[in-house]
Amino acid sequence: MANNHIQVNDLGLKDYKESWAYQESLFKNILDCKVKNRREGTALQTPNYFLLVEHPHVYTLGKSGDLSNLLVSEEKLAEIGATFHKINRGGDITYHGPGQVVGYPILDLENFFTDIHKYLRLLEEMVILTLAEYGLKAERSKGETGVWLDVGTPFARKICAMGVRASRWVTMHGFALNVNTDLGYFDHMIPCGIKGKSVTSLNVELGKPQLAMEEVKEKLLKHFTVLFEAELIEMHKTQVV
Repeated sequence: MANNHIQVNDLGLKDYKESWAYQESLFKNILDCKVKNRREGTALQTPNYFLLVEHPHVYTLGKSGDLSNLLVSEEKLAEIGATFHKINRGGDITYHGPGQVVGYPILDLENFFTDIHKYLRLLEEMVILTLAEYGLKAERSKGETGVWLDVGTPFARKICAMGVRASRWVTMHGFALNVNTDLGYFDHMIPCGIKGKSVTSLNVELGKPQLAMEEVKEKLLKHFTVLFEAELIEMHKTQVV
């Protein structure tokens, strides 16, 4: 029997490596449950999770990414207070930092639908609908995963990056929406390996110094719930490792 309940946990500001390890533990938990069901012929429901987090300054490179898209040395990384990790998601290089809403849905897609393309498009739609509530017309850019503004013009700019990993229909990693992000950190890389296009943030687009992060998170979760026909439940903070 499919389980459309998703346990949501807001980790606050948390180190990238620690968050990655926590993701991996939840991911493994779902996979182990699926393996047990198939081996023993049982029908235990598999859990689903959705982590929300902000990270200290960090650059991450996907498994098919090009290291040359990171434009600074290890010494410069230390100088700007940033770290770097090669990770196991798809996509190229991206940046995470304070003022950015990062979301990691760790789902068993067999509880919803078995279509990775649809999964990515729904995550994009969640962001597009959220930005529409702030009066912004966001859209997809053909062949470029994520959410953009002014697609097809010389002013095209990315506001949300995405990169996921999936195994046996279980997902991890996810999206990073720039809300109050220090965009200067994007100057130290070629974002997602795409040359000639800029990045932006919600507060810059609205001309405001700061936006309420909690409000943005609530809107994202609201649209996620509708798009995935899911029911969200809150996890206890004590479950974080």
